[in-house]
Amino acid sequence: MRILQHRHRWPILVAVVTTTVTIATFPAYSAWVQQFHGPTTVELKNAISRAPSEGDATKDPTTATQASAHEDAVAAQRAEADPELVPTQAAELRHHATVPEDVYAMANGCYALQAPSGKWVVRTKTGYAASAASVSGAEPFHFQATDLGSYLLFDSAKEFVDVKPLTVQSSAAPSKSADFTATKSGSTFTFTVPSVSRALSVRALGGALATDKTPTPFSLRLTTGCQDWPEVDVNVTGAPFGGTTAYQEVRGYVDGHTHGMAFEFLGGNVHCGRPWHPYGVAFALKDCPDHQLANGTGAVLENFTRTGLPVGTHDPVGWPTFKDWPAPESLTHEGTYWKWLERSWRGGQRMLVNLLVENDQLCKIYPLGRNSCDDTKSLKLQADDMRKLERYIDAQYGGPGRGWYRIVTDPFQARQVINSGRMAVVMGIETSAVFGCIEKRDRPLCTADEIDQRLDDAYDMGVRQMELVNKFDNALAGVAGDSGAIAPLVNLANFLETGSFWDMQSCKDNPEGVHDLTQLTALPAGVPAQDQLFGAIAGLKLGGVLPVYPGGPTCNNRGLTSLGDHTIERMAQKHMIFDPDHMSVKARKSALDVTERLDYPGVISSHSWSTPDAYPRIYKAGGMITPYAGDSKGFVEKWQQHLAWADPRYYFGFGYGADINGLGAQGNPRGADAPNKVTYPFTGLGGVTIDQQVSGQRVYDINVDGVAHYGLYPDWIEDLRKQAGDDIADDMARGVEAYLQMWERAEGVTNDACRDPQAARPVAQVKGVAVGSTVEQVLRSVGQPHSRLGDEFTYCAAGTDGATAHVTVRFSPAGKVVSTS
Repeated sequence: MRILQHRHRWPILVAVVTTTVTIATFPAYSAWVQQFHGPTTVELKNAISRAPSEGDATKDPTTATQASAHEDAVAAQRAEADPELVPTQAAELRHHATVPEDVYAMANGCYALQAPSGKWVVRTKTGYAASAASVSGAEPFHFQATDLGSYLLFDSAKEFVDVKPLTVQSSAAPSKSADFTATKSGSTFTFTVPSVSRALSVRALGGALATDKTPTPFSLRLTTGCQDWPEVDVNVTGAPFGGTTAYQEVRGYVDGHTHGMAFEFLGGNVHCGRPWHPYGVAFALKDCPDHQLANGTGAVLENFTRTGLPVGTHDPVGWPTFKDWPAPESLTHEGTYWKWLERSWRGGQRMLVNLLVENDQLCKIYPLGRNSCDDTKSLKLQADDMRKLERYIDAQYGGPGRGWYRIVTDPFQARQVINSGRMAVVMGIETSAVFGCIEKRDRPLCTADEIDQRLDDAYDMGVRQMELVNKFDNALAGVAGDSGAIAPLVNLANFLETGSFWDMQSCKDNPEGVHDLTQLTALPAGVPAQDQLFGAIAGLKLGGVLPVYPGGPTCNNRGLTSLGDHTIERMAQKHMIFDPDHMSVKARKSALDVTERLDYPGVISSHSWSTPDAYPRIYKAGGMITPYAGDSKGFVEKWQQHLAWADPRYYFGFGYGADINGLGAQGNPRGADAPNKVTYPFTGLGGVTIDQQVSGQRVYDINVDGVAHYGLYPDWIEDLRKQAGDDIADDMARGVEAYLQMWERAEGVTNDACRDPQAARPVAQVKGVAVGSTVEQVLRSVGQPHSRLGDEFTYCAAGTDGATAHVTVRFSPAGKVVSTS
């Protein structure tokens, strides 16, 4: 073991394993050198977002004739009629009435408090008192929601009403004793602080605000003069778009792979910042305590995994300056703050798959932690956090169900949410020890019955999309492994988890690109490129001797186990979406054999951790692919490749997998002098106007800042359009409909018979759907229509003479069948 001198100066405390392997150990020394001095297919996360294209890592297996036919079919789909999009009132800030209608209505409002004596509350030298004769002399309080019905009272001096042990005072910072829960009785409100079992009251003499167990009922009146609450700007103007009906075809962008609750994983102290905080942006976007040492030099993992900054440092100040973070290459800082998510939603995103994430072994290794490393407990904590964020956003918009972040559990609910103008959020899982189902030296430490129970629990929790592996082999399947400088470290952690190293064997006879990640035994001093957080953590305490692997290409000899086969079958029975990413080539081939045997279309490759043999199979099954987002130039080339793989029998749309928050770097900028760069403001999907995003004192420009945070994804999509034209923009806008149709098929709805004649139902059956049937009942009865425009579904049906007939099913505004023709 030795200490790696990182960037020649600061001694990074990462234990590096060295062996006595000589150069002769490596059959292809030049390839080994290239591994650290230039991108190779095995280093590229298939391909890494930094790469301009997927290159050989996604060698096209399709013939030129097939590719041309597939591209023509997609072009024909684009030429079809689009659904009408209309401005909606989705997530509109609540109108502030003179007297609030309920305990949620004060959010973001400016109100004065009147005591039962008729006097109005004012600010005094020592606190607050009910002494003003009229509302014009009252102190204006900004009501900042911390949760549904709970508020901070922010005064004109930018301080907070705070319940102290004996008195009510003003405090410069919010705290639990300043977080009031409102209760309405008649036309008055009381304010209590549950955490200290105290409430706002008024002393009989002098009218000073005091603390007591018995609250005083206050009358509230709308007023002016409140201070603005500090917050990140959205910088998108125009109403969100929705559908003319709740059941029509949708438009919007889909992210198939993001980690919005990663602030809780690996013990909770690896990730700095969080998507929201009850007390606001200054508390949410704050650097980790260890990062604040000596201008960021204490940030071991950040400095080890990040390039582009002065040696071993970064500015630890987040809000309001954001000098060095968030940034595309920062793996330890928050990227999905709720206002950045809001900007992406207002800019056109309509679906987000949020994956709960954990790695118990690396969690145990990392020396700082506040949360359990148990996968089940960690994932449950993150799922609860998703519900809390949904509540928090509801609170900002004035009450339950009023926010734009809506957790959904089936495609029918998701379609209604999207057509209302909101964002549908799907809960997923990506973890190395799924359900704690690990193996020790090929002996599984779980049973099929245990998997069934834990899968039921995950489903009940709201999980609908899932991978079987992540970084380590487990009792379900082998992994693709990692590559580059961090691979030996993750491999050592795999040994701690399973008692075995990755079983990488030569697979030179495989088709080009169809292999797992090539391994090295010795670890040269080098700066890891991306997705290296796991390896950096693993290096903190690990030591040992790695096996000697052959030169690439190599494949993990560990494939899909019988328990893995069982898990996929159970997922299909529960209509859950299976993601084969991160699996070894051998395991993935077997897994897709299972889904094909089951004729199951609920398959997605969510972030480019699959191989080119798998992508056509996924499209052929009726599944979907959302490649790793990364740099816009590389993503355009991925899109062009996937057009050639698209199966004409299915609706085609394209999404992306951001993989943001600690697990994957985001797209670098093309540069201020790049051709066809993004110009601000620009028109986004649905006609909204998108200007440069402002966070505190920082103004972001996609051309020079890249995807520094999640709010810049609308800008990134505009950058795609600038490079590749309207076709890629159209396909991205069709992405969410493609996901919904894949999900409907996973639910048992048959495919569109106009594209897939084998799915055609008899004319009599389609025309015979009962009047009054719901949209879901119609879909389950006669399958997916070819078009869903407004209040009409159009179908291709099988006529009695063998010819194709067209049938129209019409619905009421409430989504009930009124007629067929």
